[in-house]
Amino acid sequence: MSRTNLIALLIFGAILAYFLSFGPESTRKFKAGVYQLLAPFFSSGSGLQKQLTSVRTGLKSLDQLEREKSALQVENRALHATNQALRDVEHEVNRLRHALNYRERSVFKLIAAEVIARDSSTWWRTVTINRGKRDGVEPDTSVVTDEGLVGKTTTVSDSISVVLLISDENCKVAASVEGSREQGIVSGERVTTGLNPILDLNFLSKQADLKPGQKVYTSGMGGVFPSGLLVGVVKSFRVRELDGQAQLAPAVDLSHLEDVFVVTGRK
Repeated sequence: MSRTNLIALLIFGAILAYFLSFGPESTRKFKAGVYQLLAPFFSSGSGLQKQLTSVRTGLKSLDQLEREKSALQVENRALHATNQALRDVEHEVNRLRHALNYRERSVFKLIAAEVIARDSSTWWRTVTINRGKRDGVEPDTSVVTDEGLVGKTTTVSDSISVVLLISDENCKVAASVEGSREQGIVSGERVTTGLNPILDLNFLSKQADLKPGQKVYTSGMGGVFPSGLLVGVVKSFRVRELDGQAQLAPAVDLSHLEDVFVVTGRK
């Protein structure tokens, strides 16, 4: 055994003998002192345990918040879908109310119809409506909206009818110009899908000198279209070799047809 180890053993023996010489009261005091020295460490450990518990509780709260966030997102999507459905219903109700009001105040006898088909290859030529012979619809009958003239029926079956639009070059409409004695024939121009159609008012006099904004109505000549239906609005006028010609913007937005009316006569 080395000298250093021997000295350490003697010191330990002396300390042990010193402690063994304590009576019960001295031993309790010694323990109390030791506990007093270790108390800060125990307190620190307790605080650390509390902090760990608090962190674990916070982590549970984050998980709960994440679940609540997911639930709110699902609820928000459901509310958005419901809101959109309500807007669609409101649009439909307003559209039908508007159409009903027009039918009531119109000077014409009208049969309400809905556009049910439209071919992209004939977008500016024809549409199909859900009314036919059993509803009182006949060929060569005017079709309108509250904004003006749409076209005329051509092929009519028992339950559906094909409508030739005024934007088609084969649809001819006898028309007169508001605020003048000018009369002519309106026909459509051949256009490609995606372009807004333009109507031509032909056979005007060279002195017509029509101004942009003048309205053009059906004149009633020819027997197909009754007089007084708005056809379009003048955009420009030019003099040709034999006559004058005006270009018109259709009164009806032919790209968005939903509800129309078939004119069966005057009230």
